[in-house]
Amino acid sequence: MNTFVVRNYEISSEKIAKDFSFCLLSDLHEKSYGKNNEKLIKKIFSLDPDAVIIAGDMITASNKLHSMNMGPAIDIIRAVSEKYPVYAANGNHEYKMFILEGWRSKEYRHYEDALKSRGVVLLRNTGTYLEEYNMEIHGLETSYEYYSKFRKHPMDDEYINGFFGEPCSERFQLLIAHNPRYFEEYAKWGADLTVSGHVHGGIARLPFLGGVLSPALVPFPKYDGGLFTIGERHMILSRGLGMHTVPIRFNNPGELCFVTVRKKER
Repeated sequence: MNTFVVRNYEISSEKIAKDFSFCLLSDLHEKSYGKNNEKLIKKIFSLDPDAVIIAGDMITASNKLHSMNMGPAIDIIRAVSEKYPVYAANGNHEYKMFILEGWRSKEYRHYEDALKSRGVVLLRNTGTYLEEYNMEIHGLETSYEYYSKFRKHPMDDEYINGFFGEPCSERFQLLIAHNPRYFEEYAKWGADLTVSGHVHGGIARLPFLGGVLSPALVPFPKYDGGLFTIGERHMILSRGLGMHTVPIRFNNPGELCFVTVRKKER
C-alpha cells in the first residue's frame, strides 16, 4: 500500500515513425509517495521518457469539500510537465466531479485549470497528432452508464466514431480509455494501443487467479492488469498507484508503467 514498482512494456508497429517511450500514470487517487510525491517523480525522471500519459482518476470524487486533496496529483503534474510533454484523459472520478453541480464542479474546474496552466494536453473526447512519431493520441471520456456495476452496458459500434471519426489507418492510433472493460470495442474502432486503468489490479491478487475484484464488482475480471492483445491491437492496463473506497492493496503494489513503442521495419 505504500510502495510502487516499475513494470516495462514493449510493443512494435510499422506505423510508428520512430521509437516512442512514455510513463503511464493512472488511479493515483490522491496518494503520495514521499513528500510532494518526490519518490514517484524521481523515478519518472530516472526513466526519462519521451512523454507522460495520464489515464485518469488522479483525484478522488468526494462527498465532502474539505476531504479532497488535489495536492499529490498537482505535485506530479507540476514536476513532470517542466521536462516532458504530458497527455491526459479523465477517469470516472474526474468525470463525476465535472457533471455534479455546486462545489464539486468548481473543484473539478480547479483541477482542469491546473493541468492546462502547466501545458498538459487534456483530451476530453478529442485527439492530437504527433507528426514526429506519426501517432495520434485520443482521450476517450465515456458517460457514466459505461461504468455500471455487474452488467456491461452495450457500446454501439458508432459510439467512439461519434467523437473521433474513422481512424487513419496509416497513423499509429493510441487511445487513452480509462475503463478497460471495452477493449474489444476499442480494438474494433482501430486503436493500435489502448492504455487504461480503473481496475486497480483487482485490489488483491492471488497466485494463478490474478485480480480478485473489479470496480464493477465482477470477481476475477478478465482485464485486471498487464498487456493484452487482440490480433495486432494491444492494451496496456495499469494496476494503478493508489486506492479509494476499499483502502487495500494485497500482493498488488502500485504500478508505474514504462511503455516503449518500437518502430518495426516493413
